[in-house]
Amino acid sequence: MIARTILVLASLAMAAPALAEPLIIEKQGSFFVGGRTVKSDTLSTLPAYAASGTITVDQMYVRYQVPVDPKKLPVTLIHGCCLTGKTWETTPDGRMGWDEYFVRKGHPTYVIDQVSRGRSAADPSVINSVKLGKTPLDKTPPIFAAGQEAAWAIFRFGSEYPKVHPGMLFPLEAQEEFWKQMVVDWAATLPTPNPTVPALSELAKKLDGTILISHSQSGIYPFQTAALDTKGIAGIISIEPGGCPAPTGDLKPYMNMPIMVLFGDYVDDAPRWAPRLKLCREFAEAMKKAGGKTELLVLPEIGIKGNSHMLMQDRNSLQIADLLIAWIEKNVAKK
Repeated sequence: MIARTILVLASLAMAAPALAEPLIIEKQGSFFVGGRTVKSDTLSTLPAYAASGTITVDQMYVRYQVPVDPKKLPVTLIHGCCLTGKTWETTPDGRMGWDEYFVRKGHPTYVIDQVSRGRSAADPSVINSVKLGKTPLDKTPPIFAAGQEAAWAIFRFGSEYPKVHPGMLFPLEAQEEFWKQMVVDWAATLPTPNPTVPALSELAKKLDGTILISHSQSGIYPFQTAALDTKGIAGIISIEPGGCPAPTGDLKPYMNMPIMVLFGDYVDDAPRWAPRLKLCREFAEAMKKAGGKTELLVLPEIGIKGNSHMLMQDRNSLQIADLLIAWIEKNVAKK
């Protein structure tokens, strides 16, 4: 009983908001990057709303906070599949998220919603076109939602639902709050590269230097952005990317920028993630041989164990943030 009480109290302590000095910022706000207008006669199937008209799509939502008298480079936080910028905000169990923490550490912080996700509008016209019989049924766009049971293994809470990896650090007592973050994913309906990529390039130029920090599905986006144009990209941190650039491909866009690729725990036992880690190791090795500045970091290999795929929300999330901030300080040149 005593052990159970101690465990409950420890869980409550971890769930409580972190005690800190008041957050003082110079400014905050939001804006959009990119976008294009679309004229369509299938905007609505509801009688009360006109089917014909013009809408804007492919714009990327950006929310920002800038500390007073910032001395450090901006960071841009890019969420992954089936999620939004909420990934980087307050953790499911109520602890400080990375967007606030990086601001407290002196970095202007920009959090995006990928194109067609969250506050970045999706284009409903193709779905409506199918419903109205103007487009064949087999042309229905492939949107999907990740079920909690499948996501359990993808996010490496355990090998399969509802098993839990030993020592896993995601706050499962708050999992219901996490599941509420999941949204419909429209990425398969979009062109390649995802319109988020040129929008990130535009944002990097607008900021005149930013570190692109991506996660999972978006892990490849900073590399694709650099392949378009390296201007404004001060560095890349790709967290558990869905893919790394091919080690036999064109590495020139990445040669003159510091890059970290980061993985958590239980990867070698995960059929989805082990091949991706292998590819990223090969990419990092190819970059090293070519004289690049790429580092691949697997947390258990440096003694940090228990991290899930959602390591920015794990119980040691601020420890991981400190690791990234130290890497930035050491490797990324200031403006």
